[in-house]
Amino acid sequence: MLRALHIRDFVIVTEAEINFENGFTVFSGETGAGKSILIDALALTLGERADSSVLRNGAARAEISAVFDLPPELTKWLDEHDLSGEGELVLRRVVDAQGRSRGYINGSAVTIAQLREVGEYLVDIHGQHAHQSLLRTESQRDMVDAHGGHQTLKQQVALAWKAWRKVEKQLSLSEQDASALNAAREKLEWQLAELDRLALGANEWDEVSAEQTRLANAQSLLDGAAHALGRLDENEDSAHHQIVGALQKISQLLRHDPALQAVHESLESARISVSEAVSDLNAYLSRVELDPERLAVVDERMRTIFDLARKFKTEPEQLYALHASLRHELEALSASADIETLRATAATLKAEYQAHAKALTTARRKAALDLGKQVTKAMQTLAMEGGQFSVALSEGSASAQGQDNVEFLVAGHAGTSPKPLAKVASGGELARISLALSVIASRAARVPTLIFDEVDSGIGGAVAEVVGNLLRELGARHQVLCVTHLPQVAARGQHHFQVSKQQSKGSTESSIAKLDTEARIEEIARMLGGIKITPTTLKHAQELLEA
Repeated sequence: MLRALHIRDFVIVTEAEINFENGFTVFSGETGAGKSILIDALALTLGERADSSVLRNGAARAEISAVFDLPPELTKWLDEHDLSGEGELVLRRVVDAQGRSRGYINGSAVTIAQLREVGEYLVDIHGQHAHQSLLRTESQRDMVDAHGGHQTLKQQVALAWKAWRKVEKQLSLSEQDASALNAAREKLEWQLAELDRLALGANEWDEVSAEQTRLANAQSLLDGAAHALGRLDENEDSAHHQIVGALQKISQLLRHDPALQAVHESLESARISVSEAVSDLNAYLSRVELDPERLAVVDERMRTIFDLARKFKTEPEQLYALHASLRHELEALSASADIETLRATAATLKAEYQAHAKALTTARRKAALDLGKQVTKAMQTLAMEGGQFSVALSEGSASAQGQDNVEFLVAGHAGTSPKPLAKVASGGELARISLALSVIASRAARVPTLIFDEVDSGIGGAVAEVVGNLLRELGARHQVLCVTHLPQVAARGQHHFQVSKQQSKGSTESSIAKLDTEARIEEIARMLGGIKITPTTLKHAQELLEA
């Protein structure tokens, strides 16, 4: 679970340190105070994209750190990437004024993709606009798969699809134009023969270029090194002579004033450094020599490599990779020449794909039935009595996602038949159904921390109280963090933070504070009654907390 979040110079937050506990935690505050900024900051540590706009005005960089308990499932991954910590997991993200960002896990630099991979084990965020994605068929399919835990089946289908389509493409090319295939193969064979004769090594171009530069400039290298050696040691006014003289003088003075000890040590260090440089230059001069014959050989090799690179319309350093690429291409073409073998392989791979897709369809039907029952049950408590929710599966075109079309159907009240969600659900109904789906999906979630960012928008009254109860119930199995504007939801939290903003010297700053019981009554009263808080409002707030 999430233990702590530290934010510095992020949007309108100068600095904030928040410590979290188990159970259901709520965040409240006036509109624009920065409640969702906390979620955005945490999302950055989990690998979300970032740019310079996240920096507080005038700041050089933004920095966010999140501390988690270490899930057992991540131990192996961290060990494999040499990122293990001391019993906890620390994620850190830094974004500078140029928009460059760096990520760290347990103090070691990592890629943003690695942060994102780790984040999938830690947190599931349900955004305030999650209900809008419900109208997309791909989101509906993904939600059914998440509810049913179909990750392994989906991966098998995707791999089988990729293998089948690759062979189908080769087969199509072979059947369409056998003569073109032969011409392509002959061209590849000619190109490979040219590259085989060159026999270029993996890093040979860089090595030959470096050697040519050294040999072509051998005389100036020798002259320059000899000149430097003279300035350092061989001349009467050499650096070594001057330093030794100064060192001797300071050694004499040191007997009278120990304060010169640091100067003595610096001069001694300089003397040693100059001596080492003199030794290295002597060794260098003994190695470097004029070799016009070797220079001619290297020049000829470079010319040969460059001429072939120009013939292939590529850079010399790309020739080695091109050689390997053309070899693989020829192997693929040679294999595709056997049309009958390709047809048999394609048929086998198609059958394997269909078997995996059928297994996924069967699992989806089971998950869709269960999801429909659970959402229908939740609708009865969300001011949609008599409403029904179901998931319709129909056969669709084969793809990497399987062969199913998935569509959510809803009847908002009794006496109507379910119809596509996008056509019949109002904004409020859509928000409530989205919330029910989020809660139901989260019950099966493996991650320890669930975040709900104003997913209760569009509801109120008694329904809001039901939502609060649902989230508190969820908090018994997960750590639940919820940004809310509803007092009924806030009152059900076991821990309550208030986010506020202040104007100071022409700038706006956001701050966060954990509320005790008395402060919670004040905050919930504000949420109930607005700016003017009456004794009646305070009493109502207290009743909500005591309920």
